[in-house]
Amino acid sequence: MRSGRVFPPHRLPPGFLATLQNPPDPPAIPRPSATLALLRDGVHGLETVLMKRSPRAGFIPGAWVFPGGTLDSSDRDPATLQRVEGLSRASAQERFDEARSDPPAFAYWVAALREAFEETGILPGLREDRGDIPEPTRSMLLSGETTFLDILDRMDVALDIRAMEYVGHWVTPICEPRRYETRFFVVKVGNDAEVTPFEAEMVDALWLSPEEAVSRNEEGRLPLVFPTLLTLEMLAPFSSADEALENLRGRPIQRRLPEPEIHPDGVNFLLPTFPD
Repeated sequence: MRSGRVFPPHRLPPGFLATLQNPPDPPAIPRPSATLALLRDGVHGLETVLMKRSPRAGFIPGAWVFPGGTLDSSDRDPATLQRVEGLSRASAQERFDEARSDPPAFAYWVAALREAFEETGILPGLREDRGDIPEPTRSMLLSGETTFLDILDRMDVALDIRAMEYVGHWVTPICEPRRYETRFFVVKVGNDAEVTPFEAEMVDALWLSPEEAVSRNEEGRLPLVFPTLLTLEMLAPFSSADEALENLRGRPIQRRLPEPEIHPDGVNFLLPTFPD
């Protein structure tokens, strides 16, 4: 069964229609990736951070997204599990509802945490008494001079992921020249959490309520990709980060591949579901 939703061009990232009209042949192979929506309790309720991709980015330039990116080889290192409390090979694989996967399931949790730190400067799960991580440490990670595990080992810290939950599994449409198979996560961060964007990839960041983000998208002021929009709509009913985590924890997750097609009013996103 498939459902469809039509979006006018002003709600979509720049150039998406042109991409849809000129898909690559053969389609690109999706790359394993992870994204992490940071949740905090703002003055008026639940907020999440959205970051604007550089207009020069090779993938969805100008779109507003959650922090995220592709998996690194170091994300698969089992030693990292010694630095992540509440996660094991078995528990991660069970949450994915898979006997096994390649990359291993736990690598997606690690990648989500690492990418959030790289792109926002916030390291979720870090105890408040540890203070901020020096900026040179983040720069060294971004340049490849060190690994995420090396940083955790050097600081002698473990990340507590009890305030983190797996909430989505999306595959980039086949029309895109770059494609990703992305696991979506959410995590609670401190109410005073502030973002310092990695400017080579992200040019701006905003803390918004999910409702405000959806409203701005409808007005054409905040171009979003389909999975980001649906994740925001999923978060909109909740008034706090704790309420969101409580209601989202353990939900069955389906692998979803949007099928966009040209429509007189813009783009119609057909959304079938299919088993792994």
